[in-house]
Amino acid sequence: MISRLLLSAALVAGTCAAPALAQPKQVLTHEMLWMMKRVGAPVTSPDGKWVVYPLAEPSYDKDAAVTDLWIVPADGSAQPRRLTATKAGESDPVWAPDSRRIAFSAKREGDDVAQIYMLDLAGGDARRVTNIPTGAGNPQWRPDGQAILFESQVYPGAMDVDANAKAAADRKARKFNMRVYEHFPIRYWNDWLDDKRPSLWVQSLAEGAAPRDIMSPTKLAQAEGFGGSAKNEGGSTLSPAWSPDGKEIIFIATTERWNAAHARVNFGLYRMPADGGEPRLVTSTPGEYGDPKFTPDGKTLIFKFNTQSEEVYDLARLQRVAWPAGGAATPLTGQFDREVDGYAVTPDSLTLYLTVPDAGMENLYRVAVSGGEPELVIAPKVGGYTAIDIPSDAKAPQLIASYGSAINPVEIVRIDPRARRHSNLTNVNTQLAATIDWSSPEHFWFTSGKGRRIHNMIVTPPAFDPAKKYPLMVLMHGGPASSNADQIGLRWNYHLLASAGYVVLMTDYTGSTGYGEAFSRAIKLDPLRGPADEINQAVDEAGKRFAFIDTGNACIGGASYGGHLSNWMEATTTRYKCIVSHAGEVDLLTQWGTSDFNYGREVASGGPPWGDSKVWRDQSPITYAKDWKTPMLLTAGERDYRVPMSNTLETWSTLQRMQVPSRLLIFPDAWHWITKPEDSRQFYREVQGWLAHYLKGAPAVTGGPLAAPVETKTP
Repeated sequence: MISRLLLSAALVAGTCAAPALAQPKQVLTHEMLWMMKRVGAPVTSPDGKWVVYPLAEPSYDKDAAVTDLWIVPADGSAQPRRLTATKAGESDPVWAPDSRRIAFSAKREGDDVAQIYMLDLAGGDARRVTNIPTGAGNPQWRPDGQAILFESQVYPGAMDVDANAKAAADRKARKFNMRVYEHFPIRYWNDWLDDKRPSLWVQSLAEGAAPRDIMSPTKLAQAEGFGGSAKNEGGSTLSPAWSPDGKEIIFIATTERWNAAHARVNFGLYRMPADGGEPRLVTSTPGEYGDPKFTPDGKTLIFKFNTQSEEVYDLARLQRVAWPAGGAATPLTGQFDREVDGYAVTPDSLTLYLTVPDAGMENLYRVAVSGGEPELVIAPKVGGYTAIDIPSDAKAPQLIASYGSAINPVEIVRIDPRARRHSNLTNVNTQLAATIDWSSPEHFWFTSGKGRRIHNMIVTPPAFDPAKKYPLMVLMHGGPASSNADQIGLRWNYHLLASAGYVVLMTDYTGSTGYGEAFSRAIKLDPLRGPADEINQAVDEAGKRFAFIDTGNACIGGASYGGHLSNWMEATTTRYKCIVSHAGEVDLLTQWGTSDFNYGREVASGGPPWGDSKVWRDQSPITYAKDWKTPMLLTAGERDYRVPMSNTLETWSTLQRMQVPSRLLIFPDAWHWITKPEDSRQFYREVQGWLAHYLKGAPAVTGGPLAAPVETKTP
């Protein structure tokens, strides 16, 4: 550990210093992209002096990749330094009220599951705070700093550590292997769901104190259908927080989990005594809640909320409720027609700063805690702010954020709202980024045939010469309630696709987010045809505006909903020379019956499959299989339960039946996304080989896995 700390200290100056001299530009490779260190979201100490953040140091060797906690002064007066140096990664870091201690979740040596650890900045190694058999995550300090609240998934009927340990041992001792279900859903993303339920525990920091499960004994937790909110990366959370006086805990939960097959699942915002007792609602309106936070003065509780209508999308808006009175919530942002991604409150409890996605960017707004129309503070020329934090006890507001773009890997920054600019606190990847031959996306708009304004971005290849003609790769985003962001991504990275000499075109079709609620809702009853028409029109518009794009030499592809659209393009047009489809549906009925959720698909298609809606057949690509002609590369993960592999196999069978040139890649360890480094590298290799054959006349990709290119060394 000491050697790693010394090594990191020696490297800090190099990795954190701004680039001094221009370096020869290099073409982005998978190795460059994957091995970039990844800076996590900032967590600022309450006194405003320090910022802690996770830093992932990737590797193609799974045993060599590490994620540690780093710390930097909030005023930028010193370089960042490493706080932890262990093989196991840390997550969910949170400061104690005294700004001296940090709690986090980690599975360290000797742990069977993740536990809560505490690190004192005064010195010494982190010490384990919990030891429960079901694991511990999402630590939250009690306001007096003498106890930690955390979450765990527990067994039915188990009310303490011993009971959960016994339940785990009983399951392990079974001589059979079988899953049993009586309700829907049964899977989520890449996991089969089990019968564990979310719970809240309180661990006193007094010597010898035992953890207490305060949730499981309640009638609410024992109700049928009790559950938490799903997390994007899998699992669920109750999103708990201490009340300002430490006497209560608020959380978000549902008792309608088993309604998912036939209705929307509504949630409630609850409060309960911190020492145990029956929860009650903070506010009575059912819907979806998220990201609850108290103002520093303890008088207001703020949260995201949206009702659940029979629309495909409901815009979440910030609301507030008086504390501790509770009662009816009051909207904070008026008619503001954008979804707030993140927010933080100033120490005087008067102002909120918001990060808001808008047309590929992520802008900074502010609004009074009392409510009003948000005011634009900073609209970055490129990229945007992906996280924000404000210390609660600082003498003056300090805005600490994550900032990045498609050519600027995310770094921690300090924002000056008066000057409307930011300065870096970290420069982990700035030197490397400056050596890469890449450029920011160029934006353009057009009006669709239905009169909608459609936003687009193009990315040009390295060594770009506008006097030349370039093949076109059309990349379609997933969702559809998503958008193309001016940010770096590992999956379908714009510049990595462009690196072989292509222009990449991305369109935020109808149904995308960042353009208002009505725009996102307008995809209802037109899930594929309308968006595809807009994408095809975008190709035409790009050809008119940019003479360097050869629209007659184009391929198209995407993943998830972008994969659905890829399959639709196969069924409805022959304008593209090839198609790449990852995790795409081919039959709306197959997707409805096999995916990890289905009711939202009924809403999008106008009712259940056995109803009178024509959408189910009319907008299923397989309906038009007789017209399939375009060569297609198909990829899928065996562990994908969002768009199960059966969809891809159905597409494959149809392509083979129609004798369309096609290639199928199955990744046994992948789920909805291909996350393993070597799998990702091979995926890009195969995609580039497929594109090169159809766009550049390179040899066809046939046989086994495409081999890595042979490196030639300069003598």
